Amino acid sequence: VQLVESGGGLVQPGGSLRLSCAASGFTFRSYLMSWYRQAPGKERELVAVISSVGISTNYADSVKGRFTISRDNAKNTVALQMNSLKPEDTAVYYCNARRSVWDYWGQGTQVTVSS
Repeated sequence: VQLVESGGGLVQPGGSLRLSCAASGFTFRSYLMSWYRQAPGKERELVAVISSVGISTNYADSVKGRFTISRDNAKNTVALQMNSLKPEDTAVYYCNARRSVWDYWGQGTQVTVSS
């Protein structure tokens, strides 16, 4: 099983980034996919989640209206479009796949929002 995140980097406040997560080694279309983040000195928090067929999504209040999660079950990928980024969005962002007792994590990608 592999989850490989990409797309992180340094961006100015108000800018945009698109994170992508490529999955392999499991039946991607059967899994709930999520993005989490962890800022220095803070606990990991859920940012966004998307259902297995991509119909239902949910977001943390802090990112509603700015972030959009999407998935492509044909390509086994999940993305997080992040707009209007703020310094408080700075964190390591992790891709997560979950189904029943199975729970997989990527290695994370750093997002830094700073002028």
